[in-house]
Amino acid sequence: MSKSSDPIKRDTSIPRRPLLWMAAALLFTLPPFFDSLATWVPWLFLLSLALKFWMEPRGYRLRSVVLKLMLVATAVTTAFISYGSVRGLETGISLLVVLMSLKILEAHTAREFRVMVLIGWVLCLCGFFLSQDFATALCLLIAFALLVVALIQFHRGASPGAVWPPVGTTCKILLQAAPLVVLFFLLFPRINAGFRFELRPFRAANTGFSDRLSPGSIAALANSSEVAFRAEFPGSSARPSGPMYWRGLVMWHCNGMEWRAPYAPRPEASSSTLEFAGSGGLPVPSANAKEIQQRITLAPNGARWMFALDRPIEAVPGAMLARGDYLSSIQPIRKTRRYEVVSSEFSRSEITAKERAEALKVPASISPAVRDLAHSWTVQNRDSRGVVSSAIQFFRTQGFSYSLTPGEYEDLEEFLFRRRVGFCEHYATSFATLMRLAGIPARVVVGYLGGEYNDLGHFFLVRQADTHAWCEVWLPEKGWTRVDPTAAVAPGRASLDFTSFLETRMASGQMGGRSNALMARLLRSGVFTNVRFIWQTLSYEWDTRLVAFDADVQDVLLTSMGIASRSPVFLVVEILLVAIALLAIYFAWMQLRTRSRVDRVKALYEYFCRKTARLGVRRDPCEGPLDFAQRAAQSLPNESNRIRQIADTYVLLRYAPQPAPGILDRFAKEVNAFGARSRR
Repeated sequence: MSKSSDPIKRDTSIPRRPLLWMAAALLFTLPPFFDSLATWVPWLFLLSLALKFWMEPRGYRLRSVVLKLMLVATAVTTAFISYGSVRGLETGISLLVVLMSLKILEAHTAREFRVMVLIGWVLCLCGFFLSQDFATALCLLIAFALLVVALIQFHRGASPGAVWPPVGTTCKILLQAAPLVVLFFLLFPRINAGFRFELRPFRAANTGFSDRLSPGSIAALANSSEVAFRAEFPGSSARPSGPMYWRGLVMWHCNGMEWRAPYAPRPEASSSTLEFAGSGGLPVPSANAKEIQQRITLAPNGARWMFALDRPIEAVPGAMLARGDYLSSIQPIRKTRRYEVVSSEFSRSEITAKERAEALKVPASISPAVRDLAHSWTVQNRDSRGVVSSAIQFFRTQGFSYSLTPGEYEDLEEFLFRRRVGFCEHYATSFATLMRLAGIPARVVVGYLGGEYNDLGHFFLVRQADTHAWCEVWLPEKGWTRVDPTAAVAPGRASLDFTSFLETRMASGQMGGRSNALMARLLRSGVFTNVRFIWQTLSYEWDTRLVAFDADVQDVLLTSMGIASRSPVFLVVEILLVAIALLAIYFAWMQLRTRSRVDRVKALYEYFCRKTARLGVRRDPCEGPLDFAQRAAQSLPNESNRIRQIADTYVLLRYAPQPAPGILDRFAKEVNAFGARSRR
């Protein structure tokens, strides 16, 4: 009865060390859940882990089946309330996390511990479904490794000094698997277009863009650290001179302070098909106009916006140069997009009669006071340049201020004549409307301004916080000309990335938050800046080398290896054969290594037996090592301790699954030292 009850008793609790390793692993799976799932899901997960460490030493666990069913029903109901449905990726992962939380509370056997480790690996995979950025990948790799450590520690038991050996064993396992992982990653045929995938619907919060621009839409992104894109300048390691306006979308339709882009972008027409309007032919490019080549790595956004320095002069593969000189992708951008584009400051497009009419439309709801303001500039100035200068002077001298929280406005009149507080979208939209009222064709451009230059990786990092809006007006002698009224109110904005600009204003007292400015300056000190640049460079390499390794890049690799013409099936068979060959070589090497160790043990023991024979004690071939040691110790009492030590070590080396490191060397020393006392 006691024999049958002992295993059950031993199996009613999970050892503390493997439980600690597993808890550490599960903590590393949490970052993508905090970013993507309902807030209560990861917090419930953390609470379950804390309760488990309180319950385990006391022998408590979740036992009641009725209580379990009630908790599951509550979780499903809460998930339905949080997501509006029980279908979808986020809902499914949330339910999996909740079930894992309940499993943690009820687990108490070896089988349940293994189930938790398996679910932990599934959670690592789910984390990649939610995000594939470098930080998430690093966390999930650590979580995966720690789960392996927990499993190894669990099977090793709680022997003294057995904390770090499981870590070493895990490292060996991962290193042994690395060649196969690299082989399959590089050569296995790509079924989809890339490694990055997005199973969730893209939300508006993921990007600073939509086809509508209204007051407050860009200001809401001021604190967003999400990466919009990274830009390199091939052939040059230095940053270009002057402010960097990254063109993204052109808006034509005006409704006062709210603007929108055409619903369906149209390709830019060639100059031979244009209907020229009014006076002035196609503007002549300046001899000093330079063309700048850029290599853009665009983060997935689920939309079609693509970016280039103001302005791109030709389309890139998979995109068109839309009316308004901006790039529009033919397909939604759901993976990292890498492209090269050439830009020029000179506008090569003319304005047609239809475009001129569209660029002068204003809503009838514009108040008389706003119309009178625009009319006063046309009376004072004879040409369009003078009107633009008067408008800029108005924004510069009439007490306008730059703010991240300007509040809501009822109409354009309230902004221009009463409150006069705004962000870039307020100034761009109001300026463009005033230009149209003054008879000057105008449109609003939305994109990004500036970016942080990484000296280590030699690229610009442009974040969602750098989203910016400006205006373009049509001047007969220059064509479409950029005018940024925000620069008249906040002069330093054009020369700095948005974060640095805010820090400068806070430090000078123009904005509140001196303590925040002090912290920001500390984080941008030399040490922190270098760490940040290293991290940004690693993230960039992760996105460009691994995540962006799609079918096109693989085709280039296979072509360079001379196997591009092989069919996918033949390539898969080839890869499997190589993998089998690698495994066969590895197992043969392990077998040879084990045999060489056993052969050395056998040779040392036979040497020991020959020594005892010279001393008068000959081993019978049918005699076991322990029996022979007992007989030899009786015949050679002066060497009895050493004989027993040699016999015990020999048995350990021959039959133990994994002897401690160094024991073979000690065995050799004992055998060599045996008999020395007798010779003396």
